[in-house]
Amino acid sequence: MEIRNFCSGIVFLYLCARIMETDLLQQKVVRSIISKMGKAMKDYRLIKDGDHILIGLSGGKDSLALVEFLGERMKIFVPRFRLTAVHVSIENIGYRSDLEYLEDCCKHYNIPFIHHVTKFNDKEVDHKSPCFLCSWYRRKALFEVAEKAGCRKIALGHHKDDVVETLLLNLVYQGTFGTMPPKLKMDKFDMTIIRPLCLVNEDELIRFAALRGYRQQSKTCPFEKESSRNNMKQLVQQLKQMNPNACESIWHAMENVKPQYLPKK
Repeated sequence: MEIRNFCSGIVFLYLCARIMETDLLQQKVVRSIISKMGKAMKDYRLIKDGDHILIGLSGGKDSLALVEFLGERMKIFVPRFRLTAVHVSIENIGYRSDLEYLEDCCKHYNIPFIHHVTKFNDKEVDHKSPCFLCSWYRRKALFEVAEKAGCRKIALGHHKDDVVETLLLNLVYQGTFGTMPPKLKMDKFDMTIIRPLCLVNEDELIRFAALRGYRQQSKTCPFEKESSRNNMKQLVQQLKQMNPNACESIWHAMENVKPQYLPKK
């Protein structure tokens, strides 16, 4: 156990030195993100030796940070893993991404970059929302690319706020108590979704992205402000005004469910 803790400490210091070497102002936020990502990897056993992981690179701050932190972490020998990144474009949705920039970000860490283009039937919009269709076809494309690339794990850039918002969405709109877990093993096929940034707060990633100067997409999603998730983001911000540690409290509640105090037929 002492040897393992010593190795973890060495990994932590190495990553901090690698990522913070250009700007001392980044030290506090970088240390926090690395610490929380390391805790998530350890507590939920997200990565094991020999893994080949596909990163879903949307081009937003979260997925760019995921490329950077996992790209640096990949240089450590324990656990030894490989990365491939994919950016999925939906032809039906009117937005553009700077593909050259995304590919350059991956090249910096010797991560292969794949651009996958797909679309949904326009007639489907009559029955389901564009947000649902976009999410569905993106997820389907991720599985297809992962299978073709020989990856058995898909890493997504969801942070703690995303997890809390999803919990609230399911409570308010679906009547279920569930969210996006740090690690999800698919039942029907050999694929696992992991979320290494699940313990990181969004405001930390916002500060880190500003310090690193990440570029934003050329044109954002036209439905972004109309989605139910945007309403939940506003609700989470209201909760934080009442309690700055609201997300931490809700996370603890998810790990401390007491079925005996809930209605049961």
